[in-house]
Amino acid sequence: MEEEDSRQLAETNAGNSMFAGGEEERDPESNSLRQPLLKRNRTLSSNPLAIIGAKVSHIESLDYEYYAGFAYFAGINLLLTAFASVLCVCFAPTAAGPGIPEIKAYLNGIDTPNMFGATTLIVKIFGSIGAVAAGLDLGKEGPLVHIGSCIASLLGQGGPDNYRLKWRWLRYFNNDRDRRDIITCGASSGVCAAFRSPVGGVLFALEEVATWWRSALLWRTFFSTAVVVVILRGFIEICNSGKCGLFGRGGLIMFDVSDVVVTYHLMDVIPITLIGIIGGLLGSLYNHVLHKVLIVYNLINQKGRIHKLLLSLSVSLFTSVCLFGLPFLAKCQPCDPSLSEPCPTNSRSGNFKQFTCPDGHYNDLATLLFTTNDDAVRNIFSSNTPREFQPVSLLIFFALYCILGLITFGIAVPSGLFLPIILMGSAYGRLLGLAMGSHTKIDQGLYAVLGAASLMAGSMRMTVSLCVIFLELTNNLLLLPITMIVLLIAKTVGDSFNPSIYEIILELKGLPFLDAHPEPWMRNLTVGELVDAKSPVVTLCGVEKVSRIVDVLKNTTHNAFPVVDEGVVPPVGQASGATELHGLILRAHLVQVLKKKWFLPEKRRTEEWEVREKFDWVELAEREGTIEEVFVSRDEMEMYVDLHPLTNTTPYTVMESMSVAKALVLFRQVGLRHLLVVPKYEAAGVPPVVGVLTRQDLRPYNILTAFPHLAKKNREKGH
Repeated sequence: MEEEDSRQLAETNAGNSMFAGGEEERDPESNSLRQPLLKRNRTLSSNPLAIIGAKVSHIESLDYEYYAGFAYFAGINLLLTAFASVLCVCFAPTAAGPGIPEIKAYLNGIDTPNMFGATTLIVKIFGSIGAVAAGLDLGKEGPLVHIGSCIASLLGQGGPDNYRLKWRWLRYFNNDRDRRDIITCGASSGVCAAFRSPVGGVLFALEEVATWWRSALLWRTFFSTAVVVVILRGFIEICNSGKCGLFGRGGLIMFDVSDVVVTYHLMDVIPITLIGIIGGLLGSLYNHVLHKVLIVYNLINQKGRIHKLLLSLSVSLFTSVCLFGLPFLAKCQPCDPSLSEPCPTNSRSGNFKQFTCPDGHYNDLATLLFTTNDDAVRNIFSSNTPREFQPVSLLIFFALYCILGLITFGIAVPSGLFLPIILMGSAYGRLLGLAMGSHTKIDQGLYAVLGAASLMAGSMRMTVSLCVIFLELTNNLLLLPITMIVLLIAKTVGDSFNPSIYEIILELKGLPFLDAHPEPWMRNLTVGELVDAKSPVVTLCGVEKVSRIVDVLKNTTHNAFPVVDEGVVPPVGQASGATELHGLILRAHLVQVLKKKWFLPEKRRTEEWEVREKFDWVELAEREGTIEEVFVSRDEMEMYVDLHPLTNTTPYTVMESMSVAKALVLFRQVGLRHLLVVPKYEAAGVPPVVGVLTRQDLRPYNILTAFPHLAKKNREKGH
């Protein structure tokens, strides 16, 4: 019996060997009955004898592990997104988004509440970590700019409001002007920390965020970025010694393409120009579509916290599905044996991710999607790799990040625009490099760099700072001429369609940002006509009754009031009993007067020493307190206050005949809060001040609302 079994097993093995050797030539239906049924029919039989000793090479398992892998992948991303979104929704709503538009608004002169507090800083830091780790299509660069500004603001004022330090030297920064300069330094430091670009950070603050600039601010921002670079370099040295664990290694140059010799000839001007035009067109289209998406998101977010959270989680789930599923559409590519880099890549970063491919092959789309955003940029910027990425994979990558970039920005998590736009631009830049083929000498990696620069210029409309940032990122000065051309073309094309993405966000948020260039129709409108359309100006006397001050503060929302003196003895040659414009006093100072009970029993002027005994100038710099918090008794209402010592006697004034365009330029360049309009002619009964112009009065939308005939003319002209 044992001999018979041994003989049958030997015949079976022999049959298997014959089938393996002639598998392609022989008809499976003509196989000998002595061969296993499994091999003969290529199907699984219920006969247990058919599987004994057989090779099941044609049988594949169901992919249960991929479902588990997707569950882990999407689940972790949802948890991280929920963590970041809950922080923003429940603790600091102002921490959502990049924060750069609000910083621009603040440096333009707008008081944006709760933008630079300690809670906002903490939520921004941990929320950015959660959002970036969740694999969402957003960058950390915008949040880092906001983080730098928050740190600068807190340092300047001595800490958060509840636990503020009262050191004497901090009083020099406890005013709006110095706080504005410190926040400018913080914004430039944030850009430097994000891109490791010290000069680019300074130029970003100058070109993009700062409205008012002076020479002293230049070296202060440069000093701030220099400190950031030194600290970065120190931490990089620690990481290079292997003490950072999973935080990795790196250098000050993030996407190094210095090993590429940039050579180009006359024909390369055509694709370079084409990249700039495409960047401008796509950038303006991206801004237009994102504007519509943000309008829809605003409607959703207005419904409450739950809707904000569900929107964030929905975007996270969609992103996980795309990142996990799309690499299955790409074909496996064989590794090039001439490459020095290991292929496929088994470590956390690299250009050749195996994904589901067999040994010796890699998935180029998985290489771009199954990695961090920084590594994706590094991969797509890689030089001397002309056949690494296939056109279909690049096209899928570009389309995916266009969609993700549009739906991710605007959810309730800290997010940045820089890196998503870089990824989109680099994809179509590399596609153009592939299309050029042998007709160009420029490397495909450099085409990706130029594409990223063009799309950023087409969307954000920056030129000088972007050029320097890209040169410091890539460490290749030979890119300077063609990068400048691409940026200028992209910005010019984009400007012909719509404003920059940050200006669109400012408009959506309703922040009264004053643009550098007045509208043409503002030249035909005077400030006198503008103040006539407003309610009459509210003035106070130099020595005013307490009841009058309380009444004005309770019944108006103005933040400043002109102070006038009646019956002043004029110079020789003028009529007696003239009315003098003494200056302008702030609402905050009037509240301080009422809080301190600095009242006089009789109507008289005070001496300077009396004011110094009662008020500290540091206290006068504070804006805390409202009239509702002040209690004034009936007897105190009949007392007086001398406003002369607290009045700004040199406010900016313009004649009522000045054009609104000129007044807007003055208001913006000097960084004003109030602008007094005085009469052109002096006459009896004419008040010394006609009105007060504020930021809201000079906004084009508000002017057109007050003057319907101007709005009608603009509509007829198509403006």
